[in-house]
Amino acid sequence: MGGAGAAAAAEGEGAYTVVLNVYDLTPLNNYLHWCGLGIFHSAVEVHGSEYSFGAHDHPTSGVFEVEPKCCPGFMYRCSIFIGRTSLNPLEFRDFIQRMASEYHGDTYHLISKNCNHFTDDLSTRLTGKPIPGWVNRLAKLGAFCNCLLPESMRLESTGTKHLADCRFSDDSHTSSNEHFEDDDLEDKHLLSQSSVSEDAIVKEVHR
Repeated sequence: MGGAGAAAAAEGEGAYTVVLNVYDLTPLNNYLHWCGLGIFHSAVEVHGSEYSFGAHDHPTSGVFEVEPKCCPGFMYRCSIFIGRTSLNPLEFRDFIQRMASEYHGDTYHLISKNCNHFTDDLSTRLTGKPIPGWVNRLAKLGAFCNCLLPESMRLESTGTKHLADCRFSDDSHTSSNEHFEDDDLEDKHLLSQSSVSEDAIVKEVHR
């Protein structure tokens, strides 16, 4: 019993919580979720901020930071504890800057490189654990049925259409701000080493 307690204390000491925040893109998820499906946006919360990935038309990072559980244009559904990371705030700042350079907005792809692929990658790098499979199941099904998809959505396409660009006839509660326009991306503090100074990112991470 003492050994188990010591192990738990060692695991928690100097470790920081990593949480996945999941959002609905459509009220249809209330029905699709029971079938193990859904159209979701996700973001990783760590050190008091939330990080995700979105599409734009420029060869700069599409990684952005917002207040936890408050991503504009999406309906918050739930939070899922993923694990812990040993990276302190300063170490994480350097880490996320480097990772952001791997996720340019113009490389976003609905099926092969969407926001959920980013959060899965980020969660795995931070904790060694992936996000739950149901969060990105629709994209995986799309990849499996690639030949049946419209040409613009197939894996060989380099299109940058975001899930938020999809429209649903009963999605009356979805905000009109779902599109990631250039001004919106500025407000979300895009993480890009080429366009954002290190000091600016520090201020945003620790605000």
